[in-house]
Amino acid sequence: MKFFDEARIEVIAGDGGNGAASFRREKFVPRGGPDGGDGGKGGSVFVIADCNLNTLIDFRFKRIFRAERGENGHGKDRYGKGGSDIELRMPVGTVITNQETGEPVADLDIHGKRQLIAKGGDGGLGNIHFKSSVNRAPRKRTLGKEGEHLRLQLELKVLADVGLLGMPNAGKSTLIRAISAARPKVADYPFTTLHPNLGVVRTDENRSFVVADIPGLIEGAAEGAGLGHRFLKHLARTHLLLHIVDLAPCDENADPVREAHAIVDELRRYDEALFDKPRWLVLNKLDLIPADERQARIDALLSGYGDVDRFFTISAISGDGCKALVQAIQAHVDTYRSAQNAPSATPDDDTPTVYDPLAP
Repeated sequence: MKFFDEARIEVIAGDGGNGAASFRREKFVPRGGPDGGDGGKGGSVFVIADCNLNTLIDFRFKRIFRAERGENGHGKDRYGKGGSDIELRMPVGTVITNQETGEPVADLDIHGKRQLIAKGGDGGLGNIHFKSSVNRAPRKRTLGKEGEHLRLQLELKVLADVGLLGMPNAGKSTLIRAISAARPKVADYPFTTLHPNLGVVRTDENRSFVVADIPGLIEGAAEGAGLGHRFLKHLARTHLLLHIVDLAPCDENADPVREAHAIVDELRRYDEALFDKPRWLVLNKLDLIPADERQARIDALLSGYGDVDRFFTISAISGDGCKALVQAIQAHVDTYRSAQNAPSATPDDDTPTVYDPLAP
């Protein structure tokens, strides 16, 4: 299945049915009076987050979604039937915005979340609502209201705790294969990863985190070089970035320090908020370097890279150092989750202060 993380659709809620202007006409019932019923409500459009979906391909070709119109009112006090609602199932992590105004419409960040995006029109009133002591035969009725009509931009941002960042062939896909059950494609040529891959890393029976692997960045991605910046949005929801650096590049002229700085520069140019996220340096392919040269290469890269929060040396292909890295990530994720779930220590400004005379 192809991976699509963007789509544009048009949603049209159903119009309300028109009210009826009718009069009761039966034998032996003179001046039966008005009996026109109301029109039915138009169908609405809802969106639902579904964890069983991982792409927006369903909205690639069918782009117009129209809910059912409400039925018109009838005589004999009969109301029109309401139009059926429609539900659009989308992957968890989908962000919906209004194309015309740019305003956010919905953020489907939780499985099963259901949200109204286009409301159906109300039905019109029949003439039974307009009778009075001075107007016993009203011919007035109202028409149904139009349903909402929106043009929407769908953008999928995968939900993950940790994001992998680096040049093509730095070993990101190999690392996610080593620490999770995910099996992205691995080959000896650049850009083998063409779409994000998610892997669940389980460190204990009740402890785990999700890692997102995105296609590699190269210098000039902001200008469209390589695959550009389009996949960086999938790291927006992560809590931690792992900057994977190849310590033993195949190209003898390649400079790992220069490539590492290029990735950091592209990250800053894309989004300052993403640049400010915690970022750890992971030096990969240690197995390809002779044992007596490893420390010198590590020291040279760290001195050229500059300040770094934390760094790890691993060999993703052999698994060396991966266990320590996974444990450190799990501890960081646990700390983040605890901070998010902890109650605020500062009371609200509106909370009254209770004076206890027995308090010391």
